[in-house]
Amino acid sequence: MDSVDRTTSVARVRVDRVGGPGGGARGDVVIVEEPLHVHVEHRGELRLLGSTMRTPGHDLELGAGLAVGEGVVRSRADLAGVRPCRDGEGGPGSTGDVAVVVRDSTEVDLSTLGRVSAPSSACGLCGRDQIDAVLAAMPVVRSDVRVDVAVLAALPDAMRDKQVLFRRTGGLHGAALATADGGILVVREDVGRHNAVDKVVGHALMHDLHADVLVVSGRAGFEIVQKAAMAGIPVVAAVSAPTSLSVDTAREAGLTLAAFVRDGHLNVYSGAERLRASAVPEGG
Repeated sequence: MDSVDRTTSVARVRVDRVGGPGGGARGDVVIVEEPLHVHVEHRGELRLLGSTMRTPGHDLELGAGLAVGEGVVRSRADLAGVRPCRDGEGGPGSTGDVAVVVRDSTEVDLSTLGRVSAPSSACGLCGRDQIDAVLAAMPVVRSDVRVDVAVLAALPDAMRDKQVLFRRTGGLHGAALATADGGILVVREDVGRHNAVDKVVGHALMHDLHADVLVVSGRAGFEIVQKAAMAGIPVVAAVSAPTSLSVDTAREAGLTLAAFVRDGHLNVYSGAERLRASAVPEGG
């Protein structure tokens, strides 16, 4: 690696361009990918919540969002704070990792922590038993919010306009939270799509924001839908495809799931009643 700019989360490298005009050695930028360990601090005890390979930046938000997705905190009232770990506090090399501090009055089953234990930018579930346990803890989202289809269809472009690092590197997923009228509340980017979601969810938790729509730049896999349900976000809009499990999960959780949201069109797989009926595509 030639150089890393931690203020912008990009690294400068030398590449050899082969074929086409402008061949030869040149400079390029790639996105930084590094491990992060997230811990839970509760009643004086520190335990590992999960580990991930992420794009550095907004790490406290990522930690808070992961705590929401894992059911450790349910609302702002459960959160006492999020802080960087002190040197060696979470184990060797823990400097730069984060600790989610949960209020003593909140009940936490520390024995269930550590599901996402191997650092990876991929999603953290790998077995049917884990999925069943996560589904059992997932709430049903009850919301009478209504979103105009034209507003929903425009959200990926609105998010993309704010994806600064993607424009520089082409190597990042994006996630955004929005209101029902199309207002973008926050946009975050990361090498892992679930990390980007954790960052926006954590931002909302830490700033006590209410969001109606979660927008993601890629596919809508199971964990994306599960994280939306845990955060109480009623509508998920994905630029790419859903999976069979994400559709089943959205229906079970009472979520509206729209996918292939691009070029002014979308497919509705669950919860079409939250979209204005006159604009819902046939079969939605």
